[in-house]
Formats: sequence, structure tokens, C-alpha cells
Amino acid sequence: MSALREELKVILEIQEFDIQMIRLMRLKREREEELQRLYSLGSELNQQVIAKENEIIDLKKQIRLLEVEVGELKGKIQKLEGQQNSVKKVEEFNALTQEISSLEREKAAKEQRLSDIYDKQAAEDDLLKNLKATLESTKQNSEQLENEIRASIQAINEEGAQIKKQRDELQKKAEPELFVIYEKLLKNKKDRVIVPIENRCCSGCHILVTAQHENLVRKGEKLVFCEHCSRIHFWQDHIVDTTVTEEAPTRRRRRPAAKV
Repeated sequence: MSALREELKVILEIQEFDIQMIRLMRLKREREEELQRLYSLGSELNQQVIAKENEIIDLKKQIRLLEVEVGELKGKIQKLEGQQNSVKKVEEFNALTQEISSLEREKAAKEQRLSDIYDKQAAEDDLLKNLKATLESTKQNSEQLENEIRASIQAINEEGAQIKKQRDELQKKAEPELFVIYEKLLKNKKDRVIVPIENRCCSGCHILVTAQHENLVRKGEKLVFCEHCSRIHFWQDHIVDTTVTEEAPTRRRRRPAAKV
């Protein structure tokens, strides 16, 4: 086997470790995103609880203010009714009656508004109760799921550390210049960058290559890059050790002569 083929074989082994690392990193990102979604869900529910509590506080303030205003209107009406009992002129009595009627209408409107706010507060109290129950349930479920995700991330980190250790050991055997080229391609593509030609196609970008290109790869005398995706091509038979078993030639049986 030529020196280039041996060098490519080492890089291919490194590439397998790198592909495993890339997959692990993707999986780790997915787990971390799940963890972030859990935090976001809990934070969102907590914000909803706080917003609802503030809304109820505001309703209570409105209730207290309206109760004071209704009380003041009642006091004014009682005062006017007292004055009405003491007046002697019809004109004064009628004027007080009109003023009392106006205050009664205002009081009735405020009492209706007060009743509506009481109903709204009761509804908001129920919503707040449900939100708090949901938040508590979410916290309990999230805690268990968070522990599972963290354990998964820890396992990924440990597996990654083992792969990196093996990869670093193998890197010592790699031809430096070829390794630098490989790492630049890997950094750019985040995928396999040394690939075989299959059925006259680059197995990386799946675009047809020329017969001349294929012949250069077959010879294995120098690095050959894909004209379309810049990946390094190799011939599968150069890398994979194959054992050829010679079969004994099969004797052809004579056909019996036709009887005359």
C-alpha cells in the first residue's frame, strides 16, 4: 500500500471519531435546548402568575375606591333627605328631590360597576388558582425531566471525552500537512470530508465526476479533490482490506452425445 493510502487510512479513522463527536454535539445541543424550553415554560408561567396577582391587586384597589364613593353618595343622599324633611316650600322640596334622584342614579351606576368588578375579581381569583396549580405541577414534572436531561448531557460529555482521547492518540500518527487540510475541510463542512467515489459519483455531494478524475483517484498517487464540493476522494478498495479467495476452476460437464 502506498504512503498516501496509509496516510488517508489514518485520517479516515480520525474522521470516524470526529463524526461521532459532531453527532454527540448535536445531541447535546438538542438536550440543552430542551432544558432551555423547560426554563422558559416555568418562567412564562411564573410571569403569568405575577401578572394575574397584580391585576387582582388593581381590581381590589378599584373596589375600595368605589366602595368609598358609594358610601359618600349614600351620605349625601341621607343628608339631602334630612334637609327635605325640614323644608316648607314646594320648590325647595322638588329641587332636593331632583338632586336626590341624580345621586341615586350615580350611586346605582357605581354599585353596578362595583358588582361587575366583584365578579371579575372572583373569576381572576379562579384563574390565579389554576395558574398556580399548573405552575406547581410544571415545576414537579420539570424537575424530574431536568434531572433526566442533565444526566443525558453528563453521559454525552463522558462519551465525548473518551472519543476525544482516542482521537488525540490517533492524531499523533497522522501526517501533519494532510491533517491540516482535513481539519480545514471539516471545520467548513461539519461532515465527512474524505469520501469514496461510488458509481462515478462523489459520495459527498453526489455529483458525477469525469472518467479522468476517477482514474486519478484509482491510482492513489496524490490527493484528488472533488471539483464541486472540495472533498478529498479515495478509492474504496485502497482502504478496505479485502481477502480474495481463489476458487478452483469449475469443470464444465460434457453434455451427453445425442443418440442416433
